[in-house]
Order: sequence, then structure tokens, then C-alpha cells
Amino acid sequence: MPHYDLLIIGAGSGNSIIDERHDDWNIAIIEPGDFGGTCLNRGCVPSKMFIHTADRAYMAQQNAPFGIETNFISADWEKIRDRVFNRIDPITESGLNYRISLPNVTVYRSPGRFIDEKTILVDDDVITAEQIVVAAGARPSVPDIPGISEVPYLTSDEMMRVDELPSHLVIIGGGFIAVEMAHIFSAFGSEVTIVHRGDRLLREMDSDINERITEIYANRMNLFLETEVSQIAHNESFEINLSSGDLIVCDQLLVATGRRPNTDSLDAAAGNIVTSPSGHIETDAYLQTSSKGVWAIGDITNPIQLKHLANADAKIVGHNLCTPDDLLPVDRSLSPSAVFGYPPIASVGLTEKEAQDQGVSYVVAIRPFADTAYGWAMEDQKSFIKVLMDPLTRLLLGAHLIGPQSPSLIQQLIQGMSLGQTVDEMAKSQLYIHPALPEVIEQALLEF
Repeated sequence: MPHYDLLIIGAGSGNSIIDERHDDWNIAIIEPGDFGGTCLNRGCVPSKMFIHTADRAYMAQQNAPFGIETNFISADWEKIRDRVFNRIDPITESGLNYRISLPNVTVYRSPGRFIDEKTILVDDDVITAEQIVVAAGARPSVPDIPGISEVPYLTSDEMMRVDELPSHLVIIGGGFIAVEMAHIFSAFGSEVTIVHRGDRLLREMDSDINERITEIYANRMNLFLETEVSQIAHNESFEINLSSGDLIVCDQLLVATGRRPNTDSLDAAAGNIVTSPSGHIETDAYLQTSSKGVWAIGDITNPIQLKHLANADAKIVGHNLCTPDDLLPVDRSLSPSAVFGYPPIASVGLTEKEAQDQGVSYVVAIRPFADTAYGWAMEDQKSFIKVLMDPLTRLLLGAHLIGPQSPSLIQQLIQGMSLGQTVDEMAKSQLYIHPALPEVIEQALLEF
């Protein structure tokens, strides 16, 4: 029975835990899939490479206001796809080969599951370890729609590697995956239809933000909101019956209705690991589970499934494994996020509804990008920043942006909030370059 100092289940963010501090540790990694996890292989990295290309295609159709005559002609999907994965796939392979090459690391390429506390079964091998880090991530969640198990639908795991650009893509769902995939394939020339049971896209975002992105997407593609799929069939084409009575025929179907943690495939309960009703592993502030010596990081423990949060978890656990007498807690008080549709969106802190639900006192300032000189240059009429401030402490409670460069613009606000700066300090204690887009942040903060 092999016994290790450290066993890591999952080689996404979990793989980054190992460093020079562990050179004399006997370590095992269980990873039946691609090294690098969802983000590198099926998620944030390839999708943003596609999105950068999609932005260029989309903007070619938007130049008339600038006196430039350009147009989008076509997309060479195979060339677009291969540019992305010819960059990514060698990184995945080299990551695996590097770990295999280390004398103190054993890599298991089959799934593992708990059969007892700190005891894992992999194929016919029973493995134990002094410390275990569960970093097995999450997978697409597919709703129980009549007929869905009998049709060749895709999830985000497969969508970016399709052989051909769809003529008509239907997306079930209205979250960030749906919004990003809709932008990509619409920009490349596919007809896109989104079917979403909610009344707005991105319902977790601030209401002013999700109202604006829903309005923009409704003018760009087909939206069926407050609508459910009642039946799916496939015979050369997909036939999708909606609760509204509509029938949609398409050649490709993407199911983007959320993701679920992989605790069930690990049989976490057999390892005496407590999970939440949603299936996420419960941890304390130091990311320790209910089983002593077992830690959990990333999507399998945090419902907010973002790579930068998983990476932060990995840093915390990496420290705590090596310094048990000086444990660091995880701080998720600020969990910034971005959605790279078009226009992109970025958010940090409380939404207005969250402030209301929590009974937090707040005031709001909203500033359009069009109020800045750079906004004039962009001929922008739809983008804006919305900020919420505590009127007593004058601390920023939340910030929400929709518009070009939003995921970059928000970073200075994240920093200011992390450092405990007041809105006055953020607005007045530095010089804002003129004329540059960050002036919209300055103007919004000066409204308080």
C-alpha cells in the first residue's frame, strides 16, 4: 500500500502547490484528465483567446461612426481553433511530463475515490497519505430535459474544439459561459439563439449591469427569456421545443446551465468529508475539511468558481501544509469577477440588491463612459461604471463596470478596497492620466 507525505487530487490549481518547499516530500498526484485543469484546457484561457479574436471580428462591423468602411467577411474556424490549442496543448503535455520527471512525485492517471479517511482507491491501488489536498474541480451540470440524453449536445468542455463553425447555435443558459460563447460564435458569423429561464442574462450581476447586457444582446442575437426547454430531439438537426410554444431548429446545441462540484465522483462521504447541500466540500477558514489532514481548494469547495480564487486557495494551503503552527486564513471578502462577452463586464464587492438585502447603508454613483474624452473618441453610448459607497465610512462597497477595458479598469478599485482607502483617497490622492479611460472612475468617485 503506497503511502505519501502529500497526495493532491486534481492537477489544476492543485498542481501549483508543489514547489521547492516540498523537494524532500514524497508526493502523489491523481489526475485522470488534462494537466492544468478546466481553466487552461476548457475554460478561461482558451475562451479568452477565442474572445480576443471574436472582438476583432465584431469590431470590423462597427467602424461606420468613425468614417472607416470595413466589414467582416468570414472566419476560418479551423485556423482560429488551431491557433488556440496549438498554444495550449503543448503546455498541458509539458506540465504532465515535468511532474512525471520529478523523482519525488508519482502521477496517477486514473480516477480516484475515497474508501476511508485519507485512503484513496485508484484502479487496484489503495493509497494513503499524511496530508491530502482535494482540488478535483467541477464539471458542467446538465438539466433533466426530456430527450436530452438522446441527443449529441455539447457543453463548454467540448464547444471550443468543434470541427466546424455552427450555422445556428442554440445556447441553453444565461450565465457567463452562455454570454461569452454567444459573443464568440455570433462574431464569427453563426446565428445564435439563447434560451434562458430567467428574465435577464447574468442574474448574479448588479441589476443595472444585467439589464444593459441583456438589452445589448437582444439587439444582436435571438433571446428567449423566461422560457424553458420542454423537449429536445435530433435527426440530422436539433429540434428544440420551448415552453413558449416555439420550435427552434439548429445544427449545434450548447448546454451552459452551470457547473457542479466533483465530490460525488470522489465519494467524499467515505473519507469522512462533510459537503454542503450543493455538494461543495465544507472547510474552515484555513481550508481544512472535516477530516483532519485533508484540505480542499478551488471549485470543489467554493461556489464562486474563478481561477484567481482557486490560485489564492492554493497559495494558502501551500503555506499551511508547510507551517502548521502559523496557519493563514483564506480571505474571500473581495472576490472580483469579469465576464468577457461584448462589451466586457467587471464586478467587485456588493451589488445594490445585496446591499439592500443585508440592510447596508449606501449611496450610488453612475457615470457613463461617454462623459470622458476617451469615451467621445470611442463613440461609446452604452458603457458605464456604477459604484456604491458607505456614507458613514466613505469606503467603497462595490463597483460594477460594463464597457471596453472593464476587467482592467476595475483593478485599481480592487486595490483601493483591499487597502481600505476611502473614495476620497482613491479619487484625489493620485493623478489620472488625461485623456484616458480611467478618468471615468475618477469622475464616478468624485460624485460622492
